[in-house]
Amino acid sequence: MLEATKSEVPFITEAAQHLVKAGGKRFRPLLVMLAAQFGDPYAPGIVPSAVVVELTHLATLYHDDVMDEAAVRRGVASANTRWANSVAVLTGDFLFARASQILADLGPEAVRVQALAFERLVTGQILETAGPQDGRDPVDHYLDVLAGKTGSLVAVSCRFGAMMSGADETVVDVLTQYGERLGVAFQLADDVLDIASDSHESGKTPGTDLREGIATLPVLRLRERAARLGLAEDVALCELLASDLADDARLAEALAALRAHPALEQARRDTVRYAEEARAALAPLRECDAKAALLQLCDAVVHRAG
Repeated sequence: MLEATKSEVPFITEAAQHLVKAGGKRFRPLLVMLAAQFGDPYAPGIVPSAVVVELTHLATLYHDDVMDEAAVRRGVASANTRWANSVAVLTGDFLFARASQILADLGPEAVRVQALAFERLVTGQILETAGPQDGRDPVDHYLDVLAGKTGSLVAVSCRFGAMMSGADETVVDVLTQYGERLGVAFQLADDVLDIASDSHESGKTPGTDLREGIATLPVLRLRERAARLGLAEDVALCELLASDLADDARLAEALAALRAHPALEQARRDTVRYAEEARAALAPLRECDAKAALLQLCDAVVHRAG
């Protein structure tokens, strides 16, 4: 990762390595490595493909922080806060370019797989920005957004690991399906954490999505319940969330109310459902340490959501 983010320009290296050095879970490279255990785990394309998916993920974080005006990422100042929006956007572009350069050496099939995933990722981001069409269920729309924004790259992580290791095509397909569902569960857990955790736990500022007016699943479940039951306290909380939450006191009030609301528990149950679907997808695979680890990741996602 450090080698792939070096530039002849020292400032670009500093900006590109800002989030690499901040840490992170390395969740996607982990999945590449685990999926590779179903073929030859020492095949030459595995580590480069793991670098590709993590660089792509990092690039989206630089861009997301600009769109969300986030101040903190991975427990440190976000790139847009430390430097400026333009630097953050261009650094994200630099990381995409480096990922593409590595990808070119992995063959045309790898390029095609990554290109399709990147198209889905961007489409998901655009759909989130545009919002659901008239008559579309907001929860269904949101889950489609997550399948694109997060599920696509997690699925590709599993696909690359299996594909580069020479695993059987049926195994590649099983792991890709697993990754898609796990990716959505992972993002849903993040949605819960954005409300339920503090910045020390998550490394991000709680309520960032609320402040930006982004309706994540707990908010959508609240709106759904308010429309169905018409309870005064639900309607009042919806109105608070729809108001200007730039004021820290109002944001804290909104967070406290949502933390105590059944909508947050419903979002947790949704997270568990996707994690269980990911678990079920692994059923056809042979029993081995790698499969056990993939199953444990399903449990870890649920644990993150509380």
